[in-house]
Amino acid sequence: MKWDRFNMAHFLQDDISLMKDMKLNHYLFSISWPRILPSGIRTDYINEKGIEHYDNMINMLLENRITPIVTLYHWDLPQVLEEKYGGWQNASMISFFNDFANLCFERFGSRVKHWITFNNPWSVAVEGYETGEHAPGLKMRGNGAYNAAHNIIKAHAKVWHTYDTQWRNKQKGMVGISLSADWGEPVDVTNQRDIEAAERYVQFHLGWFATPLFTGDYPQIMKDYIGRKSAQQGLSSSRLPAFNPHEKSYIRGTCDFLGISHFTTRYITQKNFLPSRGNSYFTDRDLAELVDPNWPDPGSEWLYSVPWGFNRLLSFVKTQYGDPIIYVTGNGVSEKMMCTDLCDEWRIQYFRDYINEMLKAVKDGVNVKGYTAWSLLDKFEWDEGFSERFGLYYVDFGSKNKPRYPKASVQFYKRIISSNGFPNQREIESWKRKSLETCTSSNQLLAAARRKSKEHADMPKVWPVHDEV
Repeated sequence: MKWDRFNMAHFLQDDISLMKDMKLNHYLFSISWPRILPSGIRTDYINEKGIEHYDNMINMLLENRITPIVTLYHWDLPQVLEEKYGGWQNASMISFFNDFANLCFERFGSRVKHWITFNNPWSVAVEGYETGEHAPGLKMRGNGAYNAAHNIIKAHAKVWHTYDTQWRNKQKGMVGISLSADWGEPVDVTNQRDIEAAERYVQFHLGWFATPLFTGDYPQIMKDYIGRKSAQQGLSSSRLPAFNPHEKSYIRGTCDFLGISHFTTRYITQKNFLPSRGNSYFTDRDLAELVDPNWPDPGSEWLYSVPWGFNRLLSFVKTQYGDPIIYVTGNGVSEKMMCTDLCDEWRIQYFRDYINEMLKAVKDGVNVKGYTAWSLLDKFEWDEGFSERFGLYYVDFGSKNKPRYPKASVQFYKRIISSNGFPNQREIESWKRKSLETCTSSNQLLAAARRKSKEHADMPKVWPVHDEV
């Protein structure tokens, strides 16, 4: 189960009680780099209160028999490092990040056995340094994303080697990475150009980061396409940085497990982008993304429910990367609405369909070791703020105490955990019916709280009167 640190500070014990009640056996969270090292640099200052917070959290999880899975970087680069060094455009981040990771291994590694270096580095690179949608909001078209990714991959490898040489024998843990990956399906499965375009879509997204960790270098299709586009610009070298022979050897094999974060699928077709259109990560791929208007789209504009794509993606990972250990590190669906209806039948259907496709892949021999739903609570969704809700628990952000209310999907997911899958069709329908029954009382509680809050807000304000002196 994924939960975000933005909700941690004041409700830790209560939220861990929610996890225990759901019978979660693991919980994935991230450690904030600037919360531990405000300047980003270990030799400057260590915030021991930040260390204490995560110590308490890890201990509480273990006391409740919940395994902590810890991400070291979920997009929160210390601001000083961005302003002074240029963030992930600068290779200095590799050593700074390694020092932070080493501190985490030192302080928490006796209790944490599953480490994830980066969560969805694609978004860090593309949305942080190409489109500017996410922090630091830079639009360095054609170069920024590739340079950032290059340094992130080398930082991951350095952290893996640090753990391997200094901590593995003592702590007996594992270090992996979590990569986002939509599936790309050819629009026309009989058209070779569409087939190749769909392959490029996956390689430019998942393969960009995964292939170096398993083979030591970028996917050949990326090197070919970006190299050719760079030459058409009149550049003397490719905009895609190159690994030298030592770096290829150093990076290869630095993945004890592969985390896969998956939400949706796209149809892909060939589309040529001429140099006159300008060069960017997106035009380098020479493809167009399409969706089927019949696919369900309950929330985020990018998220359509396409369960069969999950199965095909997992099978691709098994074949492409030599049957690695896989942890599904994020899978779920949002609702984008102001309504407070907690009977989220569409989310129940999404989990049912996607988990079923994952179980089919496992039956076919894909080495999936764990599944993490996104997410326990409604939370801050980056550039979308609080407008998109992925949580199994509804959070009333308008209330001072941020109370949590279970959606129907809580009871359904709880039954999946207890059964470790789906027993039979009749039982599943019973789960769904009982889950939807429980949300009625939650809706009534939330509505009552909202009325009480509104009544309080409508009361006339009485200001104190101060005598003049």
